[in-house]
Amino acid sequence: MNPTIRHITFDCTGDPYELATFWSEVLGRPLSDDDKPGDPEALIEDPAGLGPGLLFVRVPEAKATKNRLHFDLKPTGRTRSEEVARALSLGARQLADHTRPDGKGWVTLADPQGNEFCIERGDLD
Repeated sequence: MNPTIRHITFDCTGDPYELATFWSEVLGRPLSDDDKPGDPEALIEDPAGLGPGLLFVRVPEAKATKNRLHFDLKPTGRTRSEEVARALSLGARQLADHTRPDGKGWVTLADPQGNEFCIERGDLD
């Protein structure tokens, strides 16, 4: 049997609960009932139990370089522009807009700890 991916882990220098709350709101997934502000880690689980959880763990060292792994998010029920605006309102910041004239492409954002992620063309684009 091959292993399965149980968690995708984010290192963070601030409160893991705060960063997990950002991602919980972006992805519409609940935080674990066991996690509280100030805890050394926080978990977002897949409610359907099909995908890996997102685990946020406090570490002492700050992020030093570009992520080697990041999420590419496809909006559902929103346009790319609407999803970007929503992420910005939750605390993300925009790094670059790679939207092409034909509508393809993506927008690169960073979460409150500087972890990059992209928002691609949505269902309504």
